[in-house]
Amino acid sequence: MSPNLERLAELIVNFGANVQPGQIVDVGSGLGKEELTRAITASAYKRGAKFVDVSYWDPHLKRERVKFAADEVLDFVPPWYGERTLKLAEERGATISLSGPIAPHLFDDLDPERLGRDVFPRVKEWATVINERTVNWCVAPGPSTKWAQLVHPDLDPQAALDKLWEQVVHICRLDEDDPVAAWQERSKVLKGVASRLSERHFDAVHLEGPGTDLMIGLLPTSRWNGGGDETIDGILHMANLPTEEVFTSPDPERADGIVRATKPLYTQGRIVEGLTVRFEGGRAVQVDADSGAETLRALLEQDDGATRLGELALVDREGRIGPLDTVFYDTLLDENAASHIALGSAYESAVEESDSERLNRSSIHVDFMIGSPEVDVTGITREGERVPVLRDSTWQL
Repeated sequence: MSPNLERLAELIVNFGANVQPGQIVDVGSGLGKEELTRAITASAYKRGAKFVDVSYWDPHLKRERVKFAADEVLDFVPPWYGERTLKLAEERGATISLSGPIAPHLFDDLDPERLGRDVFPRVKEWATVINERTVNWCVAPGPSTKWAQLVHPDLDPQAALDKLWEQVVHICRLDEDDPVAAWQERSKVLKGVASRLSERHFDAVHLEGPGTDLMIGLLPTSRWNGGGDETIDGILHMANLPTEEVFTSPDPERADGIVRATKPLYTQGRIVEGLTVRFEGGRAVQVDADSGAETLRALLEQDDGATRLGELALVDREGRIGPLDTVFYDTLLDENAASHIALGSAYESAVEESDSERLNRSSIHVDFMIGSPEVDVTGITREGERVPVLRDSTWQL
C-alpha cells in the first residue's frame, strides 16, 4: 500500500469525517478506487468504528437504465435508499464519499434529456440530513486511472495517475509535516474571512467579469460559513476535504443578470462546456452551453427549486487548487479552485432560524464555477454602498 494512500485515508477518517468510536460509517466509493476504500475501512476500524458499510457505484448500471428503462420511471428511486439515509442520521453515523469520475465519456452517446432525468445515486434525503446536521461527513478525492487520464490526457495511464496523486497530495496538504495542523491553520483563515463578511450584512453581491454581470440578493440573516462544520452533537468535521471556500445561502427570489462559467462542469457523467445562465427574479430562465446543455436543462426540471440558487461561495487565490491551473472535472476540486454558485438546495446553517422558511428547497444541488482573477466581487450594503470584496481573486476586506 502506498504511504500517500494510507496517509490520505487517515486524514479523511481522523480529520475530515472525524469518525467517532462506536459510529456506523457509510462509505460511498466507485470502481477503480478499491485500494483507498480499503485503507479508509481499516482506518475507520482502528478509530473505533462499530461497522463500516461500503457501497460501490458502477456507472455501467446507470448506462443500462438510461438506455432501456421506460421513460416514465427514469426519475424513480426506491424509497429504501432515502430511508437508509435517514436511518444513518437517526443512528448518528458518519459518511465518507470519494469523488472523481470513474468512467469518463461512458454516457456521451446517451440521450442527454433522459440522462438528466435519472439523478440516482443522488437521493433527496441527503439535503435533509445535511441541514439537520445529524451526520459528520466528508467528501474527498479518490484518484483512479480513468480519472487521471481525463485530467492528463497527454500522459500514459501510469504517468497520469502518478501526476494526479501528486496533485491530490499537494491540495490535501499531505506534503506538510503535519497535515492536520496545516488544515487547522487554513481553517482559521477561512473562518476569519467568513466572520468579516458576515459582519458586513450585505444586502446583495454583484459579480462582474467577461460574460458575467450578475446581482445576487442575500437574506436579512444570511451569514457566511467556511473552514469546517459541526454536528448538532458537537462533532467537528471537514465536509469537503480539501476546502478553500466561504459560502452563504442567498435569497432564492433575488438573482438577476447573466453569468458565464469559468470552468467546465462535470455532472450526470457529462461535461458541460461554455455554460451561460441568465437569471430573472431569482430563476434561471435560460441555460446555454457549447456542449452538455440538454442534460443540465433536464436535471433542472427535477422540481420547482432546481432553477433557483441555493449557494454563493467565494474562493481566493491563496488556496492550493487554483494555482495548479488544472481542470479536474470533479466538482469537489474545481469548486474549491474558483468562486461558484449552486442551483438547488440551500444550507440552513447559513441563515438564522427566522429566514429558514425562505431558503430554496430542491432535490438537487449543482455547483458550477464562475470565479477567476478577472471576475470582480462587490458587496452591496442595504444603503446601496458598493464595497470591494474580491479583486484579482484577493480579499479586499
